Amino acid sequence: MRRDLIKPDIRSSFLSCEKDTETILRRLFIESRPHSDTLKKLLIVNTKDCLTAQGDKLQYIQEKINSFNIKTLIDKQYIRLFPKLTFGEHEEVKSYILISFDNFTPNETNPEYRDCTVTFDVVCHTDYWSLDNFQLRPLKIVGYIDGILNETKLSGIGRFHFMGCSQLILNEDLSGYTLMYRAVHDVDGDDKIPPVLES
Repeated sequence: MRRDLIKPDIRSSFLSCEKDTETILRRLFIESRPHSDTLKKLLIVNTKDCLTAQGDKLQYIQEKINSFNIKTLIDKQYIRLFPKLTFGEHEEVKSYILISFDNFTPNETNPEYRDCTVTFDVVCHTDYWSLDNFQLRPLKIVGYIDGILNETKLSGIGRFHFMGCSQLILNEDLSGYTLMYRAVHDVDGDDKIPPVLES
């Protein structure tokens, strides 16, 4: 007697976190130009005039940020997907965005799905906080992330709702801000394991 050979899908929002991260990074650094270029400048170029440079310096900055894609930003550790900051012996001073998922709770309309808090820790060396025109680098980075993501509906994640932002002080050299969003997961998406056929 033949039984059902296909096991049912396994559904869990935890299984879509890597896809959600990719969606977030694509929105921040690819789909939001020219704002994504400004965000790259703030991360990569640690001069006061990274946003106001003119002439040859502006051309140099533009060429530099154009050489960075999402993979390069992760490989060179401007974007961190795990909660650890490591520094090489003679490493250039950088600004960082650490992305994490936390506080998973059942979705109000469908408890099979999990909503979560997506946290962006923006960390900058305190010697490089100051920009031209009385602007502060970590607040500008947080401002661009918020401007791009707040109340945005991302495929598979749902809508991002701003929860808050607070100062983050790691030590006398590194500090910034923690930006938090509530991500309400959709019922359709990439949070299922495909069925398995038994042989």
